Amino acid sequence: MEKLNFEIVIDADPSHVFKVMLEKPTYEEWTAVFSPTSTFEGSWIEGSKILFVGEDEQGQKGGMVSKIERIVPNEFVSILHLGVFKNGEEDLDSPEVKDWAGAHENYTLVNQGKQTKLKVELDSNEEFASYFDGIWPKALSKLKEICEK
Repeated sequence: MEKLNFEIVIDADPSHVFKVMLEKPTYEEWTAVFSPTSTFEGSWIEGSKILFVGEDEQGQKGGMVSKIERIVPNEFVSILHLGVFKNGEEDLDSPEVKDWAGAHENYTLVNQGKQTKLKVELDSNEEFASYFDGIWPKALSKLKEICEK
């Protein structure tokens, strides 16, 4: 796994960015960059399981099984990815999953007066690194747009 890092400065305070980033309607809006049907099932409570899901072209729900490993309101979120969700079932131990299970996705919000620097650090295997390098800046740009409305 390699660590990928992305950041953006948003003209809003950390509490607003945190709220927009995680509340379902606005979460779905900025993560639509990854998948038009992107959503989550579960809660952002530390220690809880959460599914990050969407529908494929055939209308089948799939995505990732994760855990909120750490959350500090308005400052930090750490997501631990455990496996995949497909065909209505959680897969936590297939060979495909073992290649990246245990990957983290961390969000750090840094107060800069009337702005917030949002830093995203995620673990990626080589297969997805170039995809993430292309898509994450677009997603963060969309989040910035929503926060600054």
